[in-house]
Amino acid sequence: MIYLDNAATSYPKPRGMVAAMEECILKYCGNPGRSGHSMSMRTGEEVYHARRKIARLFNIEQAERLVFTKNTTEALNMGLKGVLLPGDHVITTSMEHNSVLRPLKALEKRGIRQSIIRADREGFVKPSDFEKAIRPETRLIAVTAASNVTGTKMPLEEIGELARKRGILFLVDGAQGAGSMEIDVKKMNISMLAFPGHKGLLGPQGTGALYIDPELKLNHIMEGGTGTDSKSRLQPCEFPDGYEAGTINAPAIIGLGYSAEFVEKIGPEVIGKYEEELIGWLDERLDEMDFVTRYGPQACRKTGISLINIRGAAAEEVTSILSSRYGIAVRGGFHCAGLAHKTIGTWDEGAVRISVGPFNTRRDMEKLTDAIREIGRRHKD
Repeated sequence: MIYLDNAATSYPKPRGMVAAMEECILKYCGNPGRSGHSMSMRTGEEVYHARRKIARLFNIEQAERLVFTKNTTEALNMGLKGVLLPGDHVITTSMEHNSVLRPLKALEKRGIRQSIIRADREGFVKPSDFEKAIRPETRLIAVTAASNVTGTKMPLEEIGELARKRGILFLVDGAQGAGSMEIDVKKMNISMLAFPGHKGLLGPQGTGALYIDPELKLNHIMEGGTGTDSKSRLQPCEFPDGYEAGTINAPAIIGLGYSAEFVEKIGPEVIGKYEEELIGWLDERLDEMDFVTRYGPQACRKTGISLINIRGAAAEEVTSILSSRYGIAVRGGFHCAGLAHKTIGTWDEGAVRISVGPFNTRRDMEKLTDAIREIGRRHKD
């Protein structure tokens, strides 16, 4: 199988990640922070080291402000519902994933309002549009680092500076940028950063995290056991324990720590440049095919995603053919981001998303190009 669905979950994973998880499970997998015996203490130490490794990637100085979650969706819900109060106003964009748009819709019942900045047909937004949308009650700006549909990179530094000047919180959804582009919480004035472990960080599924600025208070959206202050029925507010109620997925987090260090050694910008070269080569070939419609910007302005449709063939049909006949994995449909598809003009039919990772090669792109050419010619005839 030629795997080109890395925007959903990266594959393959570093071998060392699997070895780190296996060592934990087989040799010392106790409950971290819950007991004084050696297995529990060893697990706690390894989780601590993983937290620090991951924090370094984003220039997070206080690693304890990094709270582990099971994915970006949980992290975004924790951030949105942990800071917003009745009467607050939020600014977001039409290119957001449902992990942002659906919680915001649900929060309308609590009296929280939103303004959605409409992007252009390539998925770009202007910082000036955010400034125009600010109200006296604006509490938060929520923006994806890069679109999961088109790969379009957002002007995080400019938006973050605007938020800082106006005293507004800045939440970044790093699902499509973490691990393949620069995300610096200090440089970009990011108040909260949500990201997954299983995509660009090359970690296992079921992992993610939320960074919360040290100056920001976060209300709990879940209470339970923390291993600390157990006599009290009130949830502790200390980071990270008070926000990681219950037993965390220690083997997966330790594996993620290995993968984050792996990514750091290569460099997210180096990985991003390599993916840009692959997708740029592919886009040039696709643009030569008169039966292919490609959406989104040029490769230098996006992550490693190419979004297309083949004339006369439904997106889901193309996805199925690529898998069954050619052994190529891509994703067709609406990618949990219907509003983004409405923005770029694919609301009715959806599209085929091709997403590369650091382990893909030019040969993979060549085989995909040949397959798309054959499918297009069949439907054209």
